[in-house]
Amino acid sequence: MSTKVYKSQETNPECRKNTKTEGIGTVSLWEKYKFKVMILPIVCYGNNILRRHCDTVSPDDPTIMNLIKDMWETLNAADGCGLAAPQVNRSLKLFVVNSRDTYLNMGNQARQLYFEGDTGIEETFINAEIIEYGDEEVADDEGCLSMPDLSETVNRSWRITVKYHDRQFREQIRTFSGYTPRVIQHEYDHTLGILYIDRLSALRKQLLRNRLKKMQKGIKRVKFQ
Repeated sequence: MSTKVYKSQETNPECRKNTKTEGIGTVSLWEKYKFKVMILPIVCYGNNILRRHCDTVSPDDPTIMNLIKDMWETLNAADGCGLAAPQVNRSLKLFVVNSRDTYLNMGNQARQLYFEGDTGIEETFINAEIIEYGDEEVADDEGCLSMPDLSETVNRSWRITVKYHDRQFREQIRTFSGYTPRVIQHEYDHTLGILYIDRLSALRKQLLRNRLKKMQKGIKRVKFQ
């Protein structure tokens, strides 16, 4: 999920382009694993992998830890807040979410509007399943790293409960509220072969038809910030 979806100056994550926080996804954390850092190419709209229902991740897969590390590095380089495995050409139920940087770069008023119960997260979600959606829905802008230069208003549940495995393959069941669930729902959709434009009205989809046709199929190389 792209961070470039805010309309107000106070909540615009563009202001964090030249900052990095210590934590999941930074090079310093992953140095201890002695893996080579890679920035992965991001698959763009039109590639069939974005429409697949992804496969379950096995804890015995020897490539997973390296893939998770590379996905975090790619997400940081792309200045995004979420990235799913199919976006880097791996059809796996795996995604990473960083809503903490967004929180840190918001003013107090915006934090009260967008965050409830947490100060953002940096989390890896393996084999995630949203087991409960709250009744309240909120409309807000979303973008996607696989659909550059496009953002649309999407309705999402304000509160969700998610069952998943973290990067150590420990089972977690957590409830999130506010902005963080929007990012999780967006990335979870990717593992089901769903794009955020699928959630738009029929009229809005028709209006976007020409723009979507013009989007280049294939691969977009992520540039370092």
